[in-house]
Amino acid sequence: MEKENQNSLPSGGVGVGALVSIIMGSTSDLPVMEKAMKFLDEMEVPFEVNALSAHRTPEAVEQFAKGAAARGIKVIIAGAGMAAALPGVIAASTTLPVIGVPIKGSVLDGVDALYSILQMPPGIPVATVAINGAMNAAILACQMMSLYDEALAQKMAAYKAGLGQKIEKANADLSKLEYKFKV
Repeated sequence: MEKENQNSLPSGGVGVGALVSIIMGSTSDLPVMEKAMKFLDEMEVPFEVNALSAHRTPEAVEQFAKGAAARGIKVIIAGAGMAAALPGVIAASTTLPVIGVPIKGSVLDGVDALYSILQMPPGIPVATVAINGAMNAAILACQMMSLYDEALAQKMAAYKAGLGQKIEKANADLSKLEYKFKV
């Protein structure tokens, strides 16, 4: 019998060398969570992606959370909509930082997911970003890891500097607009 790969997740995904784990309740959350994937890819941070459901696959979620640190994961980003139990269930079974991404649903525009992720009991924190804020979750994960990774800290500093340059360029472009009563 083959020895099971320690990087194999319950859902079958493999994250060899992953530092960040992106988890979503279902693949319908992919369009939102892809923003985190794109940012991590740009920052050259190894990540893995899986769908796990706190309600439909609770044992797999617990197994994932309990084994994440041993597999080298440093931060978990968990996106979920509606009842949005996934980030909290993961946080209950690991000491790793968990960043929750509330995902906009069809009825309450994501406020239900936001409240669910925000209202964690003492001792089980979940950092929470804005509704559909997967990119900010990836930025926060990178900032956390920058505390002990100088190369990543430099990439994040360059990214932040680039944000300021975009605003400076926007103001330069706005100054060129001509209107009769613009002063």
